[in-house]
Amino acid sequence: MSDGSLSQDEIDALLQETDNLEIDTGSPSAGEPLAEEEKNQLLKLLGGIASTQSSNLSILTRKTVNLEKPSLELKTRDEIQQELQDEVVDVKIDFTDGLQGEHSYFLDVGTAGVIAGLMMGQTEVELDDAALSAVAEALSQISGSATTEIGNQVGRLVKNTPADFQKVSKDQARFPQGEVVVKLEYPLIIEGENPSKLVELYSLSLVKEITGLASAGAAAAPQAPKVDVSADAGLGESVFGGASPAIQQTFGQPIGSGAIGPTQATPNVQPVQFANLQTAGAAGEQGNIGLLMDVNMEMTVELGRTRKLIREILGIGEGTIIELDKLAGEPVDILVNHKLIAKGEVVVIDENFGVRVTEIVSPIERMSDLT
Repeated sequence: MSDGSLSQDEIDALLQETDNLEIDTGSPSAGEPLAEEEKNQLLKLLGGIASTQSSNLSILTRKTVNLEKPSLELKTRDEIQQELQDEVVDVKIDFTDGLQGEHSYFLDVGTAGVIAGLMMGQTEVELDDAALSAVAEALSQISGSATTEIGNQVGRLVKNTPADFQKVSKDQARFPQGEVVVKLEYPLIIEGENPSKLVELYSLSLVKEITGLASAGAAAAPQAPKVDVSADAGLGESVFGGASPAIQQTFGQPIGSGAIGPTQATPNVQPVQFANLQTAGAAGEQGNIGLLMDVNMEMTVELGRTRKLIREILGIGEGTIIELDKLAGEPVDILVNHKLIAKGEVVVIDENFGVRVTEIVSPIERMSDLT
């Protein structure tokens, strides 16, 4: 009868089993939450549109902007927080339709100020709501390109939330939920400025869903029929009248045999028969205008117009004066369904504005407006 103690053989067996145990430390590398194939797939997808995103930023800033292909890492919230500068611009653009998950961008305040200043046409800007809105618009353009491409890859219509932006200390920055976050870092080079970087974050579940659907879509895509065109398949003979078996099976007839398709038949060609046109009566030519009398049409009065650059529009605020292309006292335009039909002068009827018609636009002018 055993006294409860372990024999030497039992102790050795237990030690051997302990050596074979795998201890999960909770670090990204131990659990391997994202396979190398999935990482490469996401990098290929996002890296392929970097040139398009660079063009969008160049148009908005009127400077040459290069957003280079990103690098990818799996990081914890604390690790990302330590890498950020003390103060950042945090722009959150989550996925809502087609795909669901958290997604955001980080820019240091210096780079954000440069982008806002270029978009607003100012050399130095304070990162107020207007400037931050300009930065958010630039990042929305980048996100829009990525969302469209992701939607194409997964075969779904994918939509995002409107950009939610803030300038905060890195301790107050918003991160996707989860122990591990997918971090992409893009080198960002703006003409005349110091190189910087754009940080993009995805929740791990969102990346898993993107890569999973993209892989499934690629596997389900129909494959084009393969034809053996090697020297052994007799391609040389097929060009001069003796098609290889693979090509014969595809098209039904050997090349050079004179066949048009699977069967050689004489087409039946006949002349086209047209019905005689009868001259319509005078009543038919005039039509019944009474049928249109109850149709509603939109009538508008246009005081004037002007054109502004995007950076000027973004800079509009309370008290901004916008100069129009018409002189004071000049007749206003009267339009029906956005087509000019008359001109007039502004009058006051009781407490409402009105317009007195002073000129009817000639038919020639109306026709030229339609072209």
